[in-house]
Amino acid sequence: MIPVPGYEGRRVAVFGLGRSGITAARALKAGGAIPVLWDDGVSGRLQAQAEGFVVEDLTTADWSGFAALVLSPGAPLTHPKPHWTVDKAREAGVPVVGDIELFARALDALPQGRRPKVVAITGTNGKSTTTALIGWVLQQAGLTVYVGGNIGIGVLALPEPTPGAVYVIEVSSYQLDLTTRFAPDVAILTNVSPDHLDRHGGMEGYVAAKRRIFQAQGPEAVALVGVDEDWGQGILSGLNGRVITICSSAHPRASGDPVLSQGQGAGDQDRGRTDEVDRPKTWVPAFAGMSGIEAMPGAIRAEGRIIADIAQARSLPGRHNAQNAAFAYAAARALGVSHEAAVKGLLTFPGLSHRMEAVGRIGPVRFINDSKATNADAARQALSSYPKVFWIAGGKPKDGGIDDLTDLFPRVAKAYLIGDAAQAFADTLGDTPHVISKTMDAAVAAAAADAQAAGGDQIVLLSPACASFDQFPDFEARGEAFRAAVLNLGAIPETAR
Repeated sequence: MIPVPGYEGRRVAVFGLGRSGITAARALKAGGAIPVLWDDGVSGRLQAQAEGFVVEDLTTADWSGFAALVLSPGAPLTHPKPHWTVDKAREAGVPVVGDIELFARALDALPQGRRPKVVAITGTNGKSTTTALIGWVLQQAGLTVYVGGNIGIGVLALPEPTPGAVYVIEVSSYQLDLTTRFAPDVAILTNVSPDHLDRHGGMEGYVAAKRRIFQAQGPEAVALVGVDEDWGQGILSGLNGRVITICSSAHPRASGDPVLSQGQGAGDQDRGRTDEVDRPKTWVPAFAGMSGIEAMPGAIRAEGRIIADIAQARSLPGRHNAQNAAFAYAAARALGVSHEAAVKGLLTFPGLSHRMEAVGRIGPVRFINDSKATNADAARQALSSYPKVFWIAGGKPKDGGIDDLTDLFPRVAKAYLIGDAAQAFADTLGDTPHVISKTMDAAVAAAAADAQAAGGDQIVLLSPACASFDQFPDFEARGEAFRAAVLNLGAIPETAR
């Protein structure tokens, strides 16, 4: 746990007692604060009482006595309307913060020599894979690494900082909305496409939330920005850090001062300008003078040259995973990892569950679990990775459905539609072969039979382009249902290594 100082002996309101809320309360208490907890659910309040916390109805509390409100990321800050606790905090002049901001303040309180490095990752898609990939590469290079935040362990539940450690933190737009002093040494924006618009009042608010990952960076920090979309390109202006752009196709790329690593390693790409001034001595040019990095299937390229061949990385298929790898490579180099060690880490990455995960094989037919693809843009990345697929899609639909995927329908040998979106997806697919399977088991059985009948190497792909909440509690449960259905057919489990 990371104790949060600065509130010693003061009452701090904590609303929302899920993973981040209860962890924040523990960290505040460890730092000397008096957390006062409340949740709309009885079970959360009972858990807090069992741990000895003060549980007080915040609807009737005296807000003038609070030093801060720690708000759950699940409670709206601004849209569709502010949560009632936010209204009460503002009326009383009480700052509203989140767990990422508390983490930042805890690090700020450390002496300079004890502060760890922080890599932070956000984006509409790819942030979890990129986070896990960076953590893996740094660990394989021998660094002390703690991975958490919006993935896995809540950030304040990670081990206390030690000199030389690196925190690799996934952050959501909800969490970023609650930050002011969060200043990662390496900040990454993978991409931006419409999502969570109801919580941010539209696309402008959503993009502004994502941009906050760079807001407190100083000139010595590194900003890695995905520029495949206009929104990413628009974020480039006004960034304080050393900026390098990363794209997965030919896009205009802006270049700031792309200083990315210390030491030697990547051969002649470490050559570059040597006349920069006022740089920390620990930073040495790795990509100086380059306009950006381009990701292509199986390779990472800069200035027209391949700088990393990742064709043998089984867990990183497709252009989008090459882009994730480019972010991980650049982040590792920024932290002093050599070119050789960074590439070795990419090639040995075991992958993440539910993200383009190979779960089994029946003869030449492979089954790919991409349950994390909860919107059309994420499904696009998966569909683009294979020339032909037997596609399982559907669930609780999002705005626009799969309308933006029509250019990829020629890759769909047949679609098997499940959940609430099945009929709407069928209408969009039109003449593309499809069947309404309704359930996961039925979809897997039908897709497997058709793929085997087609002969040769085939891919059965679960990439729903939908939320899961119509049939499953979350995307993980949906992915596990797919895995179970595949293995029940007698498939041989696959591993990435």
